[in-house]
Amino acid sequence: MAGIREVHVPDIGDFKEVDVVEVLVSVGDVVKPEQSLISVESDKATMEIPSPAAGVVKELKIKVGDKVCEGSLLLLLDETGGGELALAVAAPSAPKAAAAAAPVPVAIAPAPTPALIAPPAPVPFEPVLESATFKPHASPSIRKFARELGVDLAKVSGSGPKGRVTQQDVYGFVKGVINGAPALASGATAPGGYGFNLPEWPNVDFAKFGPVEHKPLSRIKKLSGANLHRNWVGIPHVTQFDDADITDLEAFRKSNTAETEKQGFKLTMLAFLIKASVTALRHYPDFNASLDKTGENLILKKYFHVGVAVDTPDGLVVPVIRDADRKGVFDLARELSEISKLARDKKLKPGDMQGGCFSISSLGGIGGSAFTPIINAPEVAILGVSKAAMRPVWNGKEFVPRLMLPLSLSYDHRVIDGASAARFTSYLASVLSDIRRSLL
Repeated sequence: MAGIREVHVPDIGDFKEVDVVEVLVSVGDVVKPEQSLISVESDKATMEIPSPAAGVVKELKIKVGDKVCEGSLLLLLDETGGGELALAVAAPSAPKAAAAAAPVPVAIAPAPTPALIAPPAPVPFEPVLESATFKPHASPSIRKFARELGVDLAKVSGSGPKGRVTQQDVYGFVKGVINGAPALASGATAPGGYGFNLPEWPNVDFAKFGPVEHKPLSRIKKLSGANLHRNWVGIPHVTQFDDADITDLEAFRKSNTAETEKQGFKLTMLAFLIKASVTALRHYPDFNASLDKTGENLILKKYFHVGVAVDTPDGLVVPVIRDADRKGVFDLARELSEISKLARDKKLKPGDMQGGCFSISSLGGIGGSAFTPIINAPEVAILGVSKAAMRPVWNGKEFVPRLMLPLSLSYDHRVIDGASAARFTSYLASVLSDIRRSLL
C-alpha cells in the first residue's frame, strides 16, 4: 500500500558532492514520474534530479546552496492518492469510459477536486505570466546560463518546442533590455535596476563625505561604454593567456628602426603582431568569423581586416587596418602611424572603424602583465598584449634570458572552445618567435 516515500539522490556518476542550485518543486506540489525536482551543479556540468514516482511533495529536506551526493535525502513524497492525482493531471485526455460511470446520488457530496481530475483541452502555447509557482521550461544548461547573466527565466518567452526556453531566447531578452534602455549601458540608475533582478545603482551624495568635482564623460566614452556593456553581457567571454618569446623579433625590429624613421614612421611591435595574427587567422579560420543574426550559423570571412585599439585623450577608438594580409610589415607600420594620428586628431571617419574581423589591444607601451579585453562584436575574439619582460627560460640545459611577451586572448565561447583558443595562442606565439612562419 502506497504511503510516504523518501526520495534520495540517485547515482550521479563520479561526482562526490554537488551544489543544489535550484529547487523546482514546493511543499504541496503534485509531481509525476520523471518530473524534475532539483537542479544540481558541479564544476563540470549541471543536471536535474527527476522524481522516481508520482505523488504530492510532503516535506523538503534540502534548499538552494546545500551540497548533496548520491544517497542524500531530498524530500518526502506522499504516494497515498497523490500518484493517481499526478497521473490524472499528466494525462493528455480523460477516458470516455470515465464519463459513463454510474450516476452519483444527490445526497453524496461531489468530489473535492474535480478541476484537477478533468484536464483542460489542449491550447496553442502562449507566454505564461510570471507567478509564484511558475517554473520556466528550460534545460539545466540554459538555467545555468541565465543565472550567470542574472536573467529571470520566468520573464523570457520560450520559442522552442512546447515553449522551451532556448539560449537564443535568453540572448534576445538581454539584447531587448539593453536596446530598450540605453541608460543601463552607461551605468546610470534606471527604475527597477537592470532588468536582471539586480538592485538599482546606488544613488549616493558623495559631497557629504568630502569635496567632489563633476566631470562629464566624453562623447567617445559614452558611445563606447554602451557598446562595451552590450558586448560583455551578450557574449560569454573566456580569456586564454600565453607568452611569446620575441627575443629575436625585437632584435630584428631594432635593427630596422633607423631605416623606417628616415621614411617618417616607427617600426613598432604592433605591426609584427598584426602580421602574425593574420597568419594565425588563416590557420584557424573560426577566429576570423562572426555569428549570424540567428546565432545558428558561422560566417567565415575571406578577408583580413584587423582593428587596432588606439588610446586618445577622449577615450578608446578602434580604427581598422584593411586587407592586412596583402601588406608587408613596413606598410602596416606606416599605416598604423597615419591612422593613429587621425584618431588623436579626431579626424577618423565612421567607415574607418567598420568591417573589422579581429582586434588587437596593446598595452605594451604602458605596463601590466595580463588583462581581459572585451570582444568587439560582431567579432568572436580579441587579442590583448601586455608589456614584454626579460625572464629566465629553460632551454633544456640551462636557464637563459629571453624577452617574453604576454598574450591575452578573449574569445566567444559560443563559437570557440578552450582547446581551440589554446592552440591559437600557442601557434601565434610560435609565429612571433620566428616571424619567418608568417611567410608559410
